[in-house]
Amino acid sequence: MNKISLLRKKLKDSKVDGALITDILNVKYLTGFTGSSGYALVTRKDAVFVTDFRYQEQSRYDVKDFDIRIERTERAKEIKDLAGELGIRKLGFEDHHLTFRAYTKLLKKKLRLKPVTDAVESIRAIKSPEETERIRKAAQRAERAFRRLQPFIKAGITDRKLALKLEGFLKDEGCKSLPFEVIVASGFFSARPHARPTGRVVRAGDFIVFDWGGEYEGYYSDMTRTVVIKGGDTARQREIYSIVLEAQKRAIASVRANVAAKTVDAAARDYITLKGYGEEFGHGAGHGIGLAVHEKPSLSWRSKDAIRENMVFTIEPGIYVPDFGGVRIEDMVVATKTGAEVLTSLPKKFKAI
Repeated sequence: MNKISLLRKKLKDSKVDGALITDILNVKYLTGFTGSSGYALVTRKDAVFVTDFRYQEQSRYDVKDFDIRIERTERAKEIKDLAGELGIRKLGFEDHHLTFRAYTKLLKKKLRLKPVTDAVESIRAIKSPEETERIRKAAQRAERAFRRLQPFIKAGITDRKLALKLEGFLKDEGCKSLPFEVIVASGFFSARPHARPTGRVVRAGDFIVFDWGGEYEGYYSDMTRTVVIKGGDTARQREIYSIVLEAQKRAIASVRANVAAKTVDAAARDYITLKGYGEEFGHGAGHGIGLAVHEKPSLSWRSKDAIRENMVFTIEPGIYVPDFGGVRIEDMVVATKTGAEVLTSLPKKFKAI
């Protein structure tokens, strides 16, 4: 069953006659459009893509299986007229994306509106073989970039310079965009899960956390490695690192189709807690990835998601000790019926360099 057929089934389940898709990534996923302005209207029989004059030619090249329209008037009126033309009596909309201002404008046009939650996102969560291959290639680009960075990882360089070099290598490897700003955090900054690179000079004995991603044909990768700079007492660092690595191994081993996502989180969290560092692991164990760096499923103790076959997601437990440092190890996996295939391949053995 293709994407549009799956969405139409969700429209029927939601008891709406059509869906207004305004999230540009969801528009891209459904239509193939690579521009920055456009929306889609999908009914049980019709599929219409609407953009403005700037993307008239591009949409003819990008968009397949949709009737292409060029916006001629104010958007709310255009949607109202199109809904009437398509026989839409109750229109579903993306409640996570449509702004309150846009919502009120549509109400003023006397449209009957109903929120539909994660209608496209839940379809996006299950990756096709082609999508998984693009993510794998994005990971390969990221890994090649990191290997090129390794000769520069040493005492005396700043976190910011390492981040800039890694960004440059990612672009050299063909990444047209990056999923997020590269994280390079040394010393006590490594205890901040989303630290921004600073001018701090790397010193002997430091932990350094590298969190970065690659891109291939619009799909992203995400991975994290933690290293230690030689010259200090590494006993506690080795202990913390070994706990995080074992926690990640347990989480990966727990993956299979139809288990609760929070079960995977628990496999890592319970082990870290057992070892006395439960308070130092405060974020979820992973997240889906694809056209965006954060997609369904969510892997956390709060998650209500289930793991399905062909979902692609990260597994990234960590321990963050204030005023000392932190460790995070992150890989991407694709869920199978019986387990997980790991898409990333950089070594994870404790390394002092």
